[in-house]
Amino acid sequence: MSYTTPATNAQRMRAAPCGSAGVVGILLASLEALAAAGQVDAACRFAGQACVSLRHDDAHGERQFNALLHRLAPRVPW
Repeated sequence: MSYTTPATNAQRMRAAPCGSAGVVGILLASLEALAAAGQVDAACRFAGQACVSLRHDDAHGERQFNALLHRLAPRVPW
């Protein structure tokens, strides 16, 4: 987990709907754990759904899930 400054955390809370920044972090960690457990395809599908869900209401959260999706996509077994 990366270290963030209090100013960065405050900016995230202002940019995101109340309480969603913490939930986004929890869900990102959960999807990373799911991928680490061998369920990369499922983690990518959930990350994509989260991107769509957050697209209009939480641009920062959407970008975080989009980044995760792009990190995991090369690991999807075809």
